[in-house]
Amino acid sequence: MAELKRVNPWVWVPSLYYAEGLPYIIVTALSVVMYKRLELSNAEIALYTSWLYLPWVIKPFWSPIVDMKSTKRKWFLILQLILALSILGVALSLRLNAWLSFSLFFFWLAAFSSATHDIAADGFYMIGLKEKEQSFFIGVRSTFYRISLITGQGLIVILAGHLEESWQDNHKAWSVTLLLVSAGMFLLTAYNFMAVPKKEKPRQINVNPLKGFFEVFVTFFKKKEIVVAIAYILLYRLGESQLVKLASPFLLDERQAGGLELSTQQVGFIYGTLGFIALSLGGILGGFLVSRDGLGKWMWKMALALNTPNLLYVLLAWFQPEQVEWVMGAVVIEQFGYGLGFTSFMLYLIYLAEGETKTAHYAIGTGLMALGMMLPGMASGYLQEWMGYRMFFTWVVIAAVPGIYIIKYLSYPREYGKQDIEKS
Repeated sequence: MAELKRVNPWVWVPSLYYAEGLPYIIVTALSVVMYKRLELSNAEIALYTSWLYLPWVIKPFWSPIVDMKSTKRKWFLILQLILALSILGVALSLRLNAWLSFSLFFFWLAAFSSATHDIAADGFYMIGLKEKEQSFFIGVRSTFYRISLITGQGLIVILAGHLEESWQDNHKAWSVTLLLVSAGMFLLTAYNFMAVPKKEKPRQINVNPLKGFFEVFVTFFKKKEIVVAIAYILLYRLGESQLVKLASPFLLDERQAGGLELSTQQVGFIYGTLGFIALSLGGILGGFLVSRDGLGKWMWKMALALNTPNLLYVLLAWFQPEQVEWVMGAVVIEQFGYGLGFTSFMLYLIYLAEGETKTAHYAIGTGLMALGMMLPGMASGYLQEWMGYRMFFTWVVIAAVPGIYIIKYLSYPREYGKQDIEKS
């Protein structure tokens, strides 16, 4: 294991995981709002932004390179610099005639950089902290990752909305907003360069990694009842994967198009603050319940908690309430249910990954998870335009049924989660 110069983890863990979360939320969520305000169709938005999940789907294929070449610190610092430049590229491209093609190119560059940054940052966390420190700081890293989500999905969107209203030029508003985000990312990179421990020994593995890399995939797909497990991973969020791509466009769309015609600032506040708080509370409650009772007692209930609140979007689409409080309430309930329901899903992925190559198998599992978000999301915009919002959200509710039903065929210890915590 590489030896590191001792630096207090409070100095660098928060900034490292803030830098990990911010580009992710910009690529996967903020891009949806931005393209809607720049008047792309829902079909285009869903297709283009769903493709941006691809780097997280395929990142297991190049993750060994990050581990074998150079240092994790050098990797994530270079990648943070590339991310800052990528966001700058998006900002500048919005002032060009061919803004869509150039902005998508820079979003793609940011997506690949962000996915690779995840590998390097998580790897550095494991070698940069002692085992007891890793357990203690898991909550710290999660908190600052979530704060970055508030920034990307809330504060930045609110700023862009304010500039839209002030300038009456959405391209200029989003361009300036992302220029400021890029400047912040440059400053964050500079801080991490100074704060993160510097004496990590580079690894140069001379053995042929191809054989071992191939065996990692073979052993994963030889796991017991792996076909059912993969079906569960791909289907569990079939409804949610389509909802997440059209929720913000629905809130922003004009009433005559079936939407609720909220402002950009309102959407930023609802998702970036109220929604985030509800999501976090749901996740905390989910972790507590599973640690107390085990996964078996809550698997079905959490699946229902994740999917049942989607019915609220059906009601919003049918009644189109003018009072924003109704929208806030629906989003809070849906996000709380999502945080609660996602707990069992992630814990099952951890269980599925158990074995000698747990880290690699978990990466494969999360890659399949991203695939389950990407493919349905790509088609969701076309479905919405064909069906309209009312029938589309009805379809979202129906699409959740296979992921819930397949739980009865999963094989896992009912006490899983509870047993792990009791042993720790």
